[in-house]
Parts: sequence; structure tokens; C-alpha cells
Amino acid sequence: MRRPAELMLVPMIDIFTVLVTFLLMTAVFSKTVVLQLNLPASVTEFREPPPGLMIEVMVRKDLLQVADRNSGPLATIPNTAAGYDFDGLTGYLKRVKAKYPEKTDATILLESDTPYDTLVQVMDHVRVFEQGSGAQTFQAELFPDISIGDAPAATPANAPAPAASIPAAKSGEKHS
Repeated sequence: MRRPAELMLVPMIDIFTVLVTFLLMTAVFSKTVVLQLNLPASVTEFREPPPGLMIEVMVRKDLLQVADRNSGPLATIPNTAAGYDFDGLTGYLKRVKAKYPEKTDATILLESDTPYDTLVQVMDHVRVFEQGSGAQTFQAELFPDISIGDAPAATPANAPAPAASIPAAKSGEKHS
């Protein structure tokens, strides 16, 4: 006569121990960075802007533009063959930071079809830059307080001004 099968728990526990050990050894532990963004409120009230520089970085399809909200464009950084010139952006922002060391805020204005990866790269280059070389590399702060918004519609730089329309005179009318 046949005996009922027994459940062997010891070999199963051994397999699970090896499996858990393997999974813990091969797991990739990554550090998650949380950035605090200053998003505009749903209802904004008009406040008198403080005097001084108000940095805006506009991300367009073919260029990056650094501007002062009060006075207009400061620098235009065209794309390179590889894409956006983030090193040129960082270089210009380092010069601005040297002139205004107390300034910590900047606004990034994006066109509606800007990829998320581009936003993250621009934010990284506006927030910090790397200094040093080799093992002595560290990050220095540029403008860590970032706000995000929509870029204004692009206007062609060399577009002719609209001509004033002069209505055609009807026949029989006299011009004085």
C-alpha cells in the first residue's frame, strides 16, 4: 500500500533563502532626488515686482534664450549639431551668478511640445554646475529656486512690420 506524499518544507526554505540572497545582492539601489518647484498659484494677484534681475530661461525648438523679465533678452544660445548647448547655458549663467551672487531664483519657460527629458536637463543646468576634475568634482549652486511656466509665442526676429492699409479711393472722389 502506498503512503500519502509528504510536503518537504526544508528544501523549499533552502531555495527561498538562496533566492532572497540572490535578489538582494543583484538589486540596484538608487537615490531619489526630490526637487521643490515653485508653481504659480491658480489665482494670482498683481504684486509690484521687486527691483533687480528676474531671470527667465526660454526653451525653444532651435535655441535657449536667457532673458530678464523686465528688460528682455540677455543672451541667445543656438543649438549645436548635437542638440541644445547646455554648456553654453551653464557658462552664461555662471557669469550672471558672479555678478548677482545673492540671486537664487529663475524661471524656465517651455514651449508646449518640449520633451520632459529636455525640461529635466535644463533644470539641472540652471540649478547647479560641476566644478573641479576627477575625484575632486563637486556641484556648485547657480539658481536652485526654479519656477516653471509656458513660453510666450515666438516672434520672428526679422519679420517686417505690417504695412498700414490705405483704403483705395472710389472713382469720382477727390483727394485733398
